[in-house]
Amino acid sequence: LQDIIQAYKSGITLQGNSTSLGRWDFSGSFFFSISTITTIGYGNLSPSTAAGRVFCVFFALFGIPLNLVLLNSIGQLMLSGVQHCAHHLEEKFHWQKKATLLIRIGALLTCLLLFLLLPPVLFSAKEGWSYEEGFYYSFITLTTIGFGDYVIGMNPDRTYPGWYKNVVSLWILFGMAWLALVIKFCINLLE
Repeated sequence: LQDIIQAYKSGITLQGNSTSLGRWDFSGSFFFSISTITTIGYGNLSPSTAAGRVFCVFFALFGIPLNLVLLNSIGQLMLSGVQHCAHHLEEKFHWQKKATLLIRIGALLTCLLLFLLLPPVLFSAKEGWSYEEGFYYSFITLTTIGFGDYVIGMNPDRTYPGWYKNVVSLWILFGMAWLALVIKFCINLLE
């Protein structure tokens, strides 16, 4: 029984008469990498060898700053896209500057839908969570709180498609970039 528990902690799961490396296959490793460099750190998966821990330290030392640069670049790209669209519509329809505010609010609401309101539907379908649990997971993840009480792809009774963790990893990156813009906007309003 102790060997089975240790194997599960190492990422090996039983699936009928076969085993799976589950958490350390490509998508599981990619998800672990994303949760490391985004500093979410759910706490459900960690390196179990000394070499793995040393590698993780160096990976994080370089990965976290690079991720911050990436998130900033993605956020600026999203912001410039919204600004370009607003400028184009102002010129085409001769709208006043107030229209820019409406376009920015529209973009904010669209991203709210894409990053916080729709993903819980996917999590409900794939994880069996309620919508509220999926929303909670979405918020806790994108804010990098990462309690670890809800983590995708960890239910041994469910079979997950190969694309699932990869798509969620990309959602985390783009969602964090969007949330950083929202936080920056709120800070500017407060100041």
